[in-house]
Amino acid sequence: MSNFVLDTNVIVSSLLFSHSIPRKALDKALDTGKILISQEIILELTQVLNRNKLNKYLLKEERLKFLADFLKDVKTVTIYQKTDACRDKKDNKFLDVAICGQAKYIITGDQDLLVLNPFSGIYIINPKQFLFEES
Repeated sequence: MSNFVLDTNVIVSSLLFSHSIPRKALDKALDTGKILISQEIILELTQVLNRNKLNKYLLKEERLKFLADFLKDVKTVTIYQKTDACRDKKDNKFLDVAICGQAKYIITGDQDLLVLNPFSGIYIINPKQFLFEES
């Protein structure tokens, strides 16, 4: 069983577009292993899901229900080691979770993370690549 880290955009896209590649990647991660998250990622995800501009896709109540259900299926990791490897400092939190939670993959569409692949033995790939990976 593998551990996975999904960046915020992959998680939000999986909610907004139920038949999308990000949604299929999230489902595969849940089916084949454990999704890891940190308090910092939960805070960012909560802030993004509360944005009014998402109202055209889903009601706020639906987004917050998704978040509550999602958090039941993931494992919160304590961050005991921080890295400063990403050129976009806001994305270091995904590396921190992956390292501290011994993740096999970070699944992201963010070029600031993708250019680091592989990082400390962790594969950093986009959702489409993940769908074709043997986990």
